[in-house]
Amino acid sequence: MPKVTDCKEGEKKVADNKNQAQPDVNEQIKVRMDKLAALQEAGKDPFQITKYDVTHHTDEIRAIYEAHEKELLGDRPAVNTDGMDEQQAREAVNADYNERRAIMDASPIEVSFAGRMMFKRVMGKASFCNIADLKGRMQAYISRDAIGDDAYADFKKSDIGDIFGIKGFIFRTKTGEISVHAEEITLLSKSLQVLPEKFHGITDTDMRYRQRYVDLIMNPEVKDTFVKRSQIIKEIRKFLDGRDFMEVETPTLVSNAGGAAARPFETHYNALDEDVKLRISLELYLKRLIVGGLERVYEIGRVYRNEGVDTRHNPEFTLMELYQAYTDYEGMMELTESMFRHLAKTVCGTTEITYNGTKIDLGKPFRRLTMNDAIKEYAGVDFDTIKTDEEAKALAKERGIEFEERHTKGDIINLFFEEYCEEKLIQPTFIMDHPLAISPLTKKKPSDPEKVERFELFINTWEMCNAYSELNDPIDQRERFAQQDKNAENGDEEAQHTDEDFLNALAVGMPPTGGIGYGIDRLVMLLTDSPAIRDVLLFPTMKSLDGGSKENKASKSNSAENCDQIATVEEKIDFSNVKIEPLFEETVDFDTFSKSDFRAVKVKECVAVPKSKKLLQFTLDDGTGVDRTILSGIHAYYEPEELVGKTLIAITNLPPRAMMGIESCGMLLSAVNNLKDSEDEELHLLMVDNHIPAGAKLY
Repeated sequence: MPKVTDCKEGEKKVADNKNQAQPDVNEQIKVRMDKLAALQEAGKDPFQITKYDVTHHTDEIRAIYEAHEKELLGDRPAVNTDGMDEQQAREAVNADYNERRAIMDASPIEVSFAGRMMFKRVMGKASFCNIADLKGRMQAYISRDAIGDDAYADFKKSDIGDIFGIKGFIFRTKTGEISVHAEEITLLSKSLQVLPEKFHGITDTDMRYRQRYVDLIMNPEVKDTFVKRSQIIKEIRKFLDGRDFMEVETPTLVSNAGGAAARPFETHYNALDEDVKLRISLELYLKRLIVGGLERVYEIGRVYRNEGVDTRHNPEFTLMELYQAYTDYEGMMELTESMFRHLAKTVCGTTEITYNGTKIDLGKPFRRLTMNDAIKEYAGVDFDTIKTDEEAKALAKERGIEFEERHTKGDIINLFFEEYCEEKLIQPTFIMDHPLAISPLTKKKPSDPEKVERFELFINTWEMCNAYSELNDPIDQRERFAQQDKNAENGDEEAQHTDEDFLNALAVGMPPTGGIGYGIDRLVMLLTDSPAIRDVLLFPTMKSLDGGSKENKASKSNSAENCDQIATVEEKIDFSNVKIEPLFEETVDFDTFSKSDFRAVKVKECVAVPKSKKLLQFTLDDGTGVDRTILSGIHAYYEPEELVGKTLIAITNLPPRAMMGIESCGMLLSAVNNLKDSEDEELHLLMVDNHIPAGAKLY
């Protein structure tokens, strides 16, 4: 039985050197291209493979092995080492592990899984690697004896980012890691680009958004966010299906972009020779369907608004609108509260969620507050006592709130609400009964014709949705469209325009209807605790790197170098399994030590020394303009290709030493340690930040 630990300690070695050098990316890409050419020449072209039989994902592998363990090992207790010395305890633990392995291996579970190799640790005749798939990561143990000499030699030449299929049986290492013992390994795709180093950190924050595919590979929590986004939309559909809603699709290109106060994008239909706009809402077509007798309809779709970009706004975003005949905005409040509570339970597992450290309770009844009452509570102004536009404007001037001359009392009320109230609305709150002036598509309140039956739900200071008792009076609607046309003439670029076909639909007759619109992206932000809308959009709107006349430094940088700038979360390092050699007791005088010349050197070339299993030959730039050759016996730990472009530390004033007929001029520094309960040795070649120039002296 092979002596197996695992590769966790090796994988985390990168973290303890935050200034680890970055390779020469162009050289790395060339090396990968050469490897691909060699594979193709040998008849092993991975791009010729069309499919691979995957039987399990990584989470399923863990689950079935744990169940198998429980079945075969039952409640077998852990070995008791009380009263034993260190040697006896180690022998007892090893014996117990071997017994457990023997029981489990007698009834092996064969699996086949596939994914991207994220880490590789070569240790002579056996290696470990981590394979990432949709559900997580799985460690694989790759043994030359199990897969054969040729396959193992190919594996040793593989690169981080390559995609493999692995067939084998499941086992648990001595350190407790469930792994797959590979019996067959297949290269399914060769990665020709260089992934960012895992612990390199952030140097260009928006590169995560520009190269989301790399972001998804490197940051599992990003993948989790988008898996959860998909789950949220799935649960919304399930909830609405349970209430007999019908999902529909309506036009994206429209002649009259209405249903919201926003500037549209404009384009041109060549075939029709007609200017059209991209929709800014879903409302008017969905209401036409209510007129047509489809009593409960909804659409989840992209809308486009030609406005600014910030942490909560993107010019194209996902909107859901739904309309239900024979109900009003009270019915929409009940539906909204129930749906948000359902989403919190099913997606987050609790109705008490946390956003940016603030607890938000979606389980309690949502507070209901009129807009005027909210202003009265938070600003100390009662607009129910303000009768004219002039009084409202005077009050705005007194409070230093800017407004436009065309604004009415209703507009001023909205400005006061935005100024004084929104930032106070953390817990779920329905703000109701908006002014008529800012709600052109909403039914008036019978008890107060200056207000409308409308609400907005606020959570965490954000508007989460907007709902109406829909206006179904075609005469009233025409008058409101006329006012919107006047607003447009007076310079309001976000004003709506008269839509004659929609008015015709209302004239045919629309039943009393409740309607609502939800910003899906903002909802996902809330339920995933994401700080910005770009974090919940797979491909957010970004300015082109080569767009515009202004110089954009990012456009000049190599795409592969940009790839090194993906943000990752630094992992906590576990050194509990490391055994360190005792420090020397003998001291050395300072004068002797100071004569050693420690220099930063850059790896120009690195090759295996012929007829040697251990030696690598480095051609180094030491800043003198003359190449330096150093040999190092580290081939068991590194493949030569992965070291090209690195910046290392060398002692450069040692006398030349001949090895295998090659003169080595100096020594490269490494850190060496053993693992507890094992004779296995770890070696970490010291690498430093690539910004340090060749020849820089260390003090």
